[in-house]
Amino acid sequence: MTIVVIVAIVASLFVVIGLAEPLAARLRLPATVILALLGIVIGTLSTLMITLPVPEALTAAASAIQALPIRSDLFLFVFLPTLIFQVTLSLDLRRMLDDWVPILLMAVVAVVVSTMAVGWALFPLAGMSIMACLMVGAIVSTTDPSAVVGIFRSTAAPQRLARIVEGESLLNDAAAIALFSLFFAFVAFGIPNPSLSGILVQFPWLLIGGGVVGWIAGWVALRVLARLGMHPLGQMSLSVALPYLLYLMAEKLLGVSGVVSVVAAGLALNFHAPGQLSPPTQAKLQDTWDLLGHWANGLIFVLAALLIPGLLADARPFDFLLIAVAVIAALSSRAFMLFALLPLLTRLKLSPKINNRYKGGILWGGLRGAVTLALALAVTESIRIPVDVKRQVGIIATGFTLFTLIVQGTTLRLVIAKLGLDRLSKLDSALAAQVVAVALQSVRETVTETARTFGLTNDIVRDEGKRFAARVDLAVAEAVEGSEISDRDRVTLGLVALAGRERDLILERFRDGLIPASLANRMVADADRLIEGTRAGGRLGYLSTARMSRGTGTWEAFSAFLHNRLRISKPLAAATAERFEHRVSVGPILRELHSFIDARIRRIHGKRVADLLHDLLDRRLEESEQALDGMRLQFPGYAEELDRRLIRQMVLTQEEHEYAALVDDGLIGPELRHALSMGINDRRNELAKRPRLDMAVQRETLIARFPLFSDMPESTRKRLVRQMRTVYVAKGRVLFRNDEVPDKVWFIASGAVEQVRAGQVYRLGRGDMFGHLSLLRRTPFRSQTTAITQCTLLTLDEPRFLKLLRDDPSLRAAVMESAEKRGVSIDHSALSAKPA
Repeated sequence: MTIVVIVAIVASLFVVIGLAEPLAARLRLPATVILALLGIVIGTLSTLMITLPVPEALTAAASAIQALPIRSDLFLFVFLPTLIFQVTLSLDLRRMLDDWVPILLMAVVAVVVSTMAVGWALFPLAGMSIMACLMVGAIVSTTDPSAVVGIFRSTAAPQRLARIVEGESLLNDAAAIALFSLFFAFVAFGIPNPSLSGILVQFPWLLIGGGVVGWIAGWVALRVLARLGMHPLGQMSLSVALPYLLYLMAEKLLGVSGVVSVVAAGLALNFHAPGQLSPPTQAKLQDTWDLLGHWANGLIFVLAALLIPGLLADARPFDFLLIAVAVIAALSSRAFMLFALLPLLTRLKLSPKINNRYKGGILWGGLRGAVTLALALAVTESIRIPVDVKRQVGIIATGFTLFTLIVQGTTLRLVIAKLGLDRLSKLDSALAAQVVAVALQSVRETVTETARTFGLTNDIVRDEGKRFAARVDLAVAEAVEGSEISDRDRVTLGLVALAGRERDLILERFRDGLIPASLANRMVADADRLIEGTRAGGRLGYLSTARMSRGTGTWEAFSAFLHNRLRISKPLAAATAERFEHRVSVGPILRELHSFIDARIRRIHGKRVADLLHDLLDRRLEESEQALDGMRLQFPGYAEELDRRLIRQMVLTQEEHEYAALVDDGLIGPELRHALSMGINDRRNELAKRPRLDMAVQRETLIARFPLFSDMPESTRKRLVRQMRTVYVAKGRVLFRNDEVPDKVWFIASGAVEQVRAGQVYRLGRGDMFGHLSLLRRTPFRSQTTAITQCTLLTLDEPRFLKLLRDDPSLRAAVMESAEKRGVSIDHSALSAKPA
């Protein structure tokens, strides 16, 4: 076959791929189904043309198609790495980490269950060894995520559910291919009496080893890409090389799963890229891989479908019974995962509650495709697999794939309609009517004036105005019919819109360079959680989710432990600096949301709902500013650095806009604009580096601002700085329990604690101290003290506190006042007595 013929065939296949998507949209079918059907048609026609009396040109074309070097290696080593890597780059990984338990269990456990179910169902009938049957089970356990994910993206399904399905489908492929490799080795090399225990030992190594290798490779590759910031084409070229080199190294050199390695590398790149690569580079990387993934997905489906007529050429009636058994076993195992395992995870609070209608959509949407055919082709090509096994594996896998594509794929829309997944809820329908009515009224206010500016005649403007007014009246009438929405539902819908606008503002500030990429990524994830929490829990869900986003995470708590116990301060300094930057950035966004309420939400939901939203937003803003004020008080020098940095970033943004305006006006050329933009980018990259926060130098500032020590002589205060210790406490940590005898006194520099004593609740805040009364009375604590916010505390051990008490009259007075306020009697003479 000449290169000219190959180029012509490949170009024709690209034409097929290009036309498949609009054809699928018109027929309301998944694009993969259209591609597979077109491939089957091309393969069947090319087979017939060779034997039928047709023009010589068509016979030559058919012969060329049949002679294409389509082998399993083409799918597994050329197309598969591209497909997998592209999907991992497009995932919302940070949000997906919230649901890693159900994703991992549904992926790995579902593959194992499906493999075992299909293998043991075929074993009594197929006449193959159990290992060969289990190999078939692994082959048909790979699902095509595109169709089922498309279901939820085109319906009102929760975003969290769509992420679970997408993550499960991706890892499902990786786990199934790794399991297939094990069974293939047992069958191909004829290992006598293999044990399942050996498989269970090797399977985790394939997954875990591949994951570790891939993550390290992805992280190293990202560091290299970051150093090539001025060479975007070089960056794209290296990113294309990464999955292929990694796949070959993992499979051929390290003996781990190449698929899992590529998945892990893509996830590492996805996770760390926002803090390493510039926004334009990330956009170019995503666009490049979206195109490569689209081509690979189209080619793999068309080329695999070309083989289907040949794989089914010698099928017998009994083979269709085996196909039916495999289909029933696979659907039953998937139903078990959806209707038995997922509810268990929901009861354990590890997975969101999933409506049975959505489970039905997931069950019927589990299509198989090109990966299944590629694995079956690898079996049929192997010289080590017995001939009868190759025949049955090829027929069962191909028939199974055809059933899912032709039967499930073509009826998927009908099933979705029957389950009601394509219909808006009553609440969303009423909201849609309200939105349309408000939008059309806004249009009517401006359309007449706009039409006149075009110089249109009054008669035409008047006539079209009447026609448009009738449409507005109809929309208002429909909105009135849907006005039975309760105020509670209107508040929920308003808060969802508010959270959506918050997300948009975060992205706008990120594009303007006012928020660094890593922080913007986290804030967008918080906004997504806010949308989902509001949909699920209404007003309370909105407030609780907003507080959760400001709370202390596991990493910050661990960082505080390292600082307090091991004197390792760098992780805590980084976490504190990020939290500081987050609170500085979120305040202006929350303030801007007030205008959105007045401009948009008030017109749809009315004044009462708008006023309530203003109150909720004010509550969030007040809590955020209180936390920020506490941090500014605690780290005044660092706060000043952040403020100056923000002003400089704003200056750069305005400068960039001015240059763009000058280009639009023709006052400067694109060459000069490029030179000026390079200078702005250099300064922006410098400002993107977060200032260093030194935790050690803040203690003197904290003590100087403490009311108790404000009048203390400078020499005494410096000595106190050396004697005191700074402790960072996470929200919810219990500092003292009942009957515990303290050995030090605690001073609250920022935050608040709560004491519960004899049924009474006492709250202490900045400037207060605790632990001193029990220490002076030599009695155990009769209360429990808990941090109710993130706190910065100063501690002073017992001997130094007693000495300070003797030397400082103002501290003695403060102790007596504290004792009187809490109803505790203290001997005044004991405060100034020297220890025996």
